[in-house]
Amino acid sequence: MPLNPSIALTRRLAVACLIALIALGLAWELWLAPLRPGGSLWAIKVLPLCIPLAGILKNRMYTYRWLSLMVWLYFAEGMVRATSDPSSLSAALGWGQSLLCVGLFVACAMHVRTRLRAVAEP
Repeated sequence: MPLNPSIALTRRLAVACLIALIALGLAWELWLAPLRPGGSLWAIKVLPLCIPLAGILKNRMYTYRWLSLMVWLYFAEGMVRATSDPSSLSAALGWGQSLLCVGLFVACAMHVRTRLRAVAEP
């Protein structure tokens, strides 16, 4: 059965935002603006984001649902660092993380909604 174009689009957007969040978190804490010079152990904060990656790639509905809740933790961290970090680079990265989180949430929510509608239609 061919995939609904809007389902495919929201899936691609969710995968892209999730991978971008992982890459941003690693780059931020290891090279761009780590909390300590030479890299920070805070890079392990991306490990929980790696867990749903397999489920999203396999298009599992349950993963989209719980990831849409988990992403708010990363949004909160991004907003705190965007508004309170004295480094302008770190603040910009915080805003970027927050935007990626909103994109991931919207993609997950629209994906679940579209898939449920497709199942409900005769």
